[in-house]
Amino acid sequence: MATYSSDVMLDFNSHDLSEQLTALIDAAMERDAATRPAREYLGASSLGEECSRRLQFQFFDAAKDCGRHFPGRLLRVFQRGHQMEDWMADWLRVAGFDLRTHDEAGQQFGFETAGGRVRGHIDGVIVGGPDGFRYPMLWENKAVGTKTYRELQRKRLALSRPVYATQIALYQAYLGLHEHPALFTAICADDMSIYAERVVFDRGLAQRASDRAVEILRACDAAELLPRISTTPTHQTCRGCAWQDRCWTLSIPTTHH
Repeated sequence: MATYSSDVMLDFNSHDLSEQLTALIDAAMERDAATRPAREYLGASSLGEECSRRLQFQFFDAAKDCGRHFPGRLLRVFQRGHQMEDWMADWLRVAGFDLRTHDEAGQQFGFETAGGRVRGHIDGVIVGGPDGFRYPMLWENKAVGTKTYRELQRKRLALSRPVYATQIALYQAYLGLHEHPALFTAICADDMSIYAERVVFDRGLAQRASDRAVEILRACDAAELLPRISTTPTHQTCRGCAWQDRCWTLSIPTTHH
């Protein structure tokens, strides 16, 4: 009979089965996440983030501060997002859109530049479908909470989520999908409402993001840390950063890139 072990010590005299089961699942997911190979490139999905120094730590695969790894609950949220992307793809196809998400070899469509040190992978490209749309068009989807959903409705993508807007602009530029507006969709995870927006190619945004990637890679190659986003570690962005302690002690990471 197989035996199972866990790093989590459980009190089976407890009546809270929910906590016990969640602890087992989260510990397993965290162990699995720790064994996955690190991303060895700057991703288009992150080049719109505020702090360039944070992107340097990410590129170097620098060790995160103690206790700053993604907890199991957040890993489950990420997995939910992937599942909802698959659902949205199915719904678009049912609605008559000819959506392609993988090439003939079964690989996700994407691009790479700077010797493979900048890459991006798209959710899909729609090559045909109902009237009222222009094809081909990039498709990008996000699963969001009610707050983000309402901000998208009120402010639209570029103002409410510039990181997503930058990601889309880079995809349109590098994949030659700039002629027609992209289709951005967001599913509200709380009530399954769907937000949709046409995103016209922003050439300036794509160029600024590309230039920023070059700046970050040059600094990494020279082992130079780019300026912090703030003058205090209590800044909102710093408080949520997995490298907050390392950044504010000025430790320069080493790289295997």
